[in-house]
Amino acid sequence: MLTYRLDGTDLGAVRFAVSPLGELSLSLRTWREPGRYPLHLPWLQRTIPLRSGLDTDLLLALTNERLSLPDFLTPRPHSPLTRLDDELGRMAALDPDVVAEDLAEVHRDGLPPALRGDPAVTRDRIVAALAEYGRVCLEPWWPRVRTVLEADVVHRGRRLAQGGLPAVFEDLSPRIRLEGDLVRVQLRGGHTAERATSGEGLTLVPSTFTLGVTAPISVAEAPLLQYPARGVGTLWEGERARQLDDGQHEAVSALLGPTRTELLVALAEPASSSELGLRSGVTTSAVNQHLRALRAAGLLTSARHGRLVLYRRTDLGDRLLTGG
Repeated sequence: MLTYRLDGTDLGAVRFAVSPLGELSLSLRTWREPGRYPLHLPWLQRTIPLRSGLDTDLLLALTNERLSLPDFLTPRPHSPLTRLDDELGRMAALDPDVVAEDLAEVHRDGLPPALRGDPAVTRDRIVAALAEYGRVCLEPWWPRVRTVLEADVVHRGRRLAQGGLPAVFEDLSPRIRLEGDLVRVQLRGGHTAERATSGEGLTLVPSTFTLGVTAPISVAEAPLLQYPARGVGTLWEGERARQLDDGQHEAVSALLGPTRTELLVALAEPASSSELGLRSGVTTSAVNQHLRALRAAGLLTSARHGRLVLYRRTDLGDRLLTGG
């Protein structure tokens, strides 16, 4: 049981924020145990080929068997408008000793090989691996993730205005309850800790990648609770665009042209230009011209993996095909 004691003015210092780095880090849990995160299977399946070029040994080593994460991967954000680049920049400036201590706390039986060595080098490798992971696997879908998170923040803000703190905590999570000025959190592992917010306030962070509640391992960390955002069940709806009927195909073709429409439909799954050329019977050079135009319009994005460049449809491309 973790207990946060809201002191004095902190009763009014409960705020909401969004952490792209927290989402990115928590999403690593779905790699380890996809069966526990069935709602994210469409995203996991779609990113399988994209993950092959990442530093997967290191990324998977950041969690343990209980799916715990080091505290520096779930920092306290200060705004609903927090940017991933800013959070990664702050991580890059962390004291290497802090990184080493947090990693040791998660891996008490010894660090995995990917995390051993000079803590400064490990820190920089983690930052680089997460930046690439975010660019390849989260950035194309971040607009829809952020929409879910921001919608939750707006909902909680409305409840706060209408009913005060009790209304906010009423349906935040079954594992969180407010008792007077005490916020009690039932955590896995059975350990007990209590901490006064002491003028720092309490930051509540919605997440699409947590099933229960995530809190810092160390009670010395700034008071923070990550809880399941509302609407996660709708997050990946329409991830695969439905087959276009004749009317839709004609309308999209009139806008993009028949070849670009076929390419956009085909890129529900990542593919290379040569693969697309074989499928469509169009030369690779012609396919590349069409792909550049679609990417310039924001309908596709691409990622390089060794000598191979994979293209995939963006959220905007999905919405164009589904009429969303």
